[in-house]
Amino acid sequence: MERGTILALAAEVIRRMISVKTKGNNRSADMEIKRIGSQPSTKGPSEWFTGTVRIDPLFQAPAPALVQGASVTFEPGARTAWHTHPLGQTLIVTAGYGWVQHEGGLIEEIRPGDVVWFSPGERHWHGATPATAVTHIAIQENLNGKVVDWMEPVNDEQYRK
Repeated sequence: MERGTILALAAEVIRRMISVKTKGNNRSADMEIKRIGSQPSTKGPSEWFTGTVRIDPLFQAPAPALVQGASVTFEPGARTAWHTHPLGQTLIVTAGYGWVQHEGGLIEEIRPGDVVWFSPGERHWHGATPATAVTHIAIQENLNGKVVDWMEPVNDEQYRK
């Protein structure tokens, strides 16, 4: 799947998830455009990630919406710690080749164009393969101020199974 098609798919998913705020009866919407490069990238903290991870914030919808998203790039061998999301998480793979796993399941391959859904409270991890980087858009919703519960790191034995 081409990058443009993937980004169009991601934009449609995001558009459907964000409720449009209206003014009175004339139904004019407040629109906000976040320009690429207008928000600083951050390094994924070592408490939550193993290896080199870059997080590029994409959006955080204003209240009453609860959704937020980021583009996350994992260098080869990088991965998240085990974690859950109180309202679930959607990943849209945009580049590279990676792995995902939920507790008790097998490691699954992910490639550009794949969309992954983790149910609320589902314990899981995701990241790059040992030899290949991966980038995905991560979309999750806020519940009482929280979008994720971080747990212990995925050790090398778990990662290589």
